[in-house]
Amino acid sequence: SSIFLLPSYITFPGVRPSHLGFPDPVYLLAAVIFQNTHLEKPAAHRLVSYGKRAGLPLPEAKDEAYQRSSYELAFNTLKYQELLEDIMIDSCFYLSQPMPDDQMSLVVVMLYDFQDRKFLPRECQGEELVQEVREVENCLLRFKTKLAASLARSRIKHDLLTIDCILPEAVRKKQERANRLLLYAWVNTFKSSLEEVCGVLKRGGFSQVNSVGQLEGQSFCQDPHCVDVLVFPPQLKADLYRTKLLSDNKLIIQDKWCSVGPCVVRSLLLPDGDVLMAGSSSGLTMSHTASLVTHGNAHGSSQSKVFVCVGDRPPAQREELQEVLANMACKNVKLIPMSFLSLDPCDLRLQRVRVILLTPQCSVSAVSNPVEFILQENGDTDLLQDLSQGSIAQTKLDTLVAQQKRDIIHALKFPKVQVVVYSTCSLYPEENEEVVRGALEQAGPTEGPKLQAFRLVSFFLSLSLSQFNSIQFNSRRAGCPFFRLDPSDETNGCFLAVLTREPDLEEIESAQEVLARAAATGLLDGIDSNNPTRKERRGRQTHQAPINHARSAHTRPHATASSQSRVMEFLNRETKGSSSATTVGSTDGGLSQRGQFIHTHSFTPNTCILNCSFWTSGGAAPVALTLPPVLFPGYSPGQTDTEPPSAPRGPTPPCLTTSGRPHPPRCP
Repeated sequence: SSIFLLPSYITFPGVRPSHLGFPDPVYLLAAVIFQNTHLEKPAAHRLVSYGKRAGLPLPEAKDEAYQRSSYELAFNTLKYQELLEDIMIDSCFYLSQPMPDDQMSLVVVMLYDFQDRKFLPRECQGEELVQEVREVENCLLRFKTKLAASLARSRIKHDLLTIDCILPEAVRKKQERANRLLLYAWVNTFKSSLEEVCGVLKRGGFSQVNSVGQLEGQSFCQDPHCVDVLVFPPQLKADLYRTKLLSDNKLIIQDKWCSVGPCVVRSLLLPDGDVLMAGSSSGLTMSHTASLVTHGNAHGSSQSKVFVCVGDRPPAQREELQEVLANMACKNVKLIPMSFLSLDPCDLRLQRVRVILLTPQCSVSAVSNPVEFILQENGDTDLLQDLSQGSIAQTKLDTLVAQQKRDIIHALKFPKVQVVVYSTCSLYPEENEEVVRGALEQAGPTEGPKLQAFRLVSFFLSLSLSQFNSIQFNSRRAGCPFFRLDPSDETNGCFLAVLTREPDLEEIESAQEVLARAAATGLLDGIDSNNPTRKERRGRQTHQAPINHARSAHTRPHATASSQSRVMEFLNRETKGSSSATTVGSTDGGLSQRGQFIHTHSFTPNTCILNCSFWTSGGAAPVALTLPPVLFPGYSPGQTDTEPPSAPRGPTPPCLTTSGRPHPPRCP
């Protein structure tokens, strides 16, 4: 099992009761993290020297709880580095204590924890004794009164109600949000199902509510965007850790941003297609993607694989990924020991890859709990110093953007790929809209006469009307094809863009050919489908009698309601089979939840006529289907159309059903 037993001093991973302190190894690891990431001031402005050592190897953590506690302690020390240095100078601790410079990192992290405990002695000392830690602790205890007085003078000098007030506003807001973030957990369908997990929770005393806004007490609800994700109040974390759902890896706690990309991939993937993942995804995200590819889609197939580039990851991390995948019972993930940029787009292993999911290293600026997120998602720990101050250095941002652009451009070179999904948890436009548009412009024309260029498209995630106003999000700004989830008390922020190949209009399939294929599958039993095909009409002239609009349904026994439902079922299935447009809409607003769907409708006294066209494809070459008017019998005369027949085809939002599926306008 990947779930560890929590030490006695920790309520849940990374969190400890107040006034207890940490075991000695936690301080030692936190000191090395601080040494490697702290802000090095110019010599003229340097009050405290931490030695010249950098890039030190990290001591091995006893378990995940020790590791998370060490990073949290180091991150908090980075936030208050300047204040803590002022305390050491003002109290004369730095000048009077013969501490070597290389030991000052340990002093400053222990001083932060000492003042956080109101300068009370440490209660939790652990079983493992580290002499260096005990020596520093004794020095701090001897200076307790002077250190406390110095802190009080600093608060008066800066007019601080609490020391948190000295932090930048952006850091304070994130700190406040981090304590209120909801818990998100996805269902591992390799080991369970959504129905089973909900049943276990309900039998365990949890109640299911309809929306995030109704969460209180021991309750949960389904996420409004990701159908296999459950949402819980933050105070239930300890309760969830005590359930067998977590220990059996049937329910996996993970940040919501990590689930948005896989859910979009699930909707875009063809039955026989594979997925290629590149970036900094964790083993949990890989497992979630594989789970959705296999079981989360009506087109899901156990033959679909998820390929992951891991060539730029250290061997220890690769072994950890293999262990996580095994614990999740995930067998359709293949690790490629190559970096993404070195991967040949024509690699024979990737000939069935139709979707690429890019989750590159980013600034993590939309995340309120960066330490927990970076540790779980293999993020860049070098960003901790910048995040502790609320902004990213321009040089680091430029480096990240350059790498992100290279990844996108390389993804667009894969000839078999129909969709590229790009996702970050950044607030910076440079890492989001700007880098995507810049990569599209720089990518240039595709190689080969039959390959169409990529373009940005709008898309929908699963969302019902009742859930629409229950969460703060911005997925369809005017003229904006991007999905953006803003940081809030409920969730961290994220950004997502979908790029698809332009549809190829050269190959057109007639409605008769579509219906002939439907009849061959047995979907049109009882319906006259023997109309000549387009090829048959070329050899002879036919005459079609005008439609008698006054004819009732009783004179057409083959056109029953069940027959109509079978026709619509087939058309829906055709729409769902589209490779580059499933759950993707065009930027002009004519959208469908399950494909690009442009519709106009008009009504006659006895018949509802639905004129529609949509994109679908079979393989690498998309096909455009244009359907003639479909006649719906049984329409009662006397009803009038509320929309003029010649209504313009302007941007029209889709109709949202309670299941979150937009549909074309209904007949009156």
